[in-house]
Amino acid sequence: MAGHEWPSEHGPIRVPHADAPPPIGAFPPLFRDEREGVEDVLLVPGATRAQGAGNRARPEEADDFRTCFERDRDRILHSPAFRRLAGKTQVFIFPDDHQRTRLTHALEVAQVATAIARACRLNVPLTEAIALGHDCGHGPGGHSSEDALAPFLDGGYDHAAWGADVVLAPLNLCAETLDGIRNHSWSRPAPQTPEGEVVSFADRIAYSAHDLEDATKAGVVDLADLPADVVDGCGRHRSGQLRTFITDIVRTTSATGQVAMSPPRADALAALRDFNYNRIYLRPASIDQGEAVVRVLQALVEHYVDRPDRVVDEQDQEGLDADPVRRAVTYVAGMTDRFACTQALHLLDWPRDELPRGFDVGVVTAGGAR
Repeated sequence: MAGHEWPSEHGPIRVPHADAPPPIGAFPPLFRDEREGVEDVLLVPGATRAQGAGNRARPEEADDFRTCFERDRDRILHSPAFRRLAGKTQVFIFPDDHQRTRLTHALEVAQVATAIARACRLNVPLTEAIALGHDCGHGPGGHSSEDALAPFLDGGYDHAAWGADVVLAPLNLCAETLDGIRNHSWSRPAPQTPEGEVVSFADRIAYSAHDLEDATKAGVVDLADLPADVVDGCGRHRSGQLRTFITDIVRTTSATGQVAMSPPRADALAALRDFNYNRIYLRPASIDQGEAVVRVLQALVEHYVDRPDRVVDEQDQEGLDADPVRRAVTYVAGMTDRFACTQALHLLDWPRDELPRGFDVGVVTAGGAR
């Protein structure tokens, strides 16, 4: 179907529906440089401005209509690394249909971050790009992958730096976007932009709230056990917690000029996160699952180090992975949970009962998505 013919003063055109609404009226398009000028009016002085093609490692021509940060957001959305987040652990390995994955976590971080950035008159496309890309460096099995892969690399494995400097490097993103991704974790140096700082807050807010919700629905914790400082500071449920923290950051930031939270709300967020660590992340079942992940991933890296011809290079890494160990780590880190377990079964004869619980070997073949 080629669409439906519609008359115009320039001759026939095609529209998707025969009963299309009336024309909106001809107009001159809004070009990128004009929109950059609008940023100077709408954004606060300390916000990051989009400029032409952006500050990229490899020079490019500017887009006619999209700002440099909008192009970064689009590149991340269309990247294999972002798609594979759908198959990577957030908290629960092999989650059910209603539990978060790394992909849905990234989307929720983007929602929280853009809500804050828009109200604070910061650069929303830059904020969204950082938020969507912030976890692209995670390996399979959640944070356990960092423990598994760290021994193979000088300086260890940090998903934030790995995501910016290895996984997303081929996309030639703007320096400001990569900086926000590299430094979104609170243990890293501060991001160089206020938009990066917003994402640092949004990440912690989003996972603290939604991990509690997932764990509650899974029967791991009971909301009645939440301590008083959490309940009084931000409430028991995700929607109220997000509203509380977002509102507080917007009000604190607009009043002080610094991306920040008020001490009472920051204390409530810390208490919520501490509860999650003690009752969810560090519970015995979670530790057991993490140890199973470490064993599988380390065995896979060792397998591919000895057989470099089996490593699939998805795209040119420009020499970053010339070393066989680094190439193996790059390949294994890019795998989804299910593909890693499948490879362990088929390549290593891994005992099925020693895989992370929840793996369904019956629905996956060796050629499945990694």
